[in-house]
Amino acid sequence: MTKYNHKPNPDDRSDNVEKLQAMIQNTEDKIHKAEIAMEFSGENQQQQIKEKNERREKAIQGFREEIKDEAHRNE
Repeated sequence: MTKYNHKPNPDDRSDNVEKLQAMIQNTEDKIHKAEIAMEFSGENQQQQIKEKNERREKAIQGFREEIKDEAHRNE
């Protein structure tokens, strides 16, 4: 019988804020590109893009809240 020695990885949050900021930038870029695509889309696609961008905006709000949480944790 083989024994597995699984140890959890240490919780390294040292670069969480940077990762979250990159995620915000990436999501904002996607929103911008989707808005450009809307100009060349039909009505049904435009509605889908609007709904997706709304979800993206909510995700950005969540990322910003996480950044605030990290700031409070690091105080």
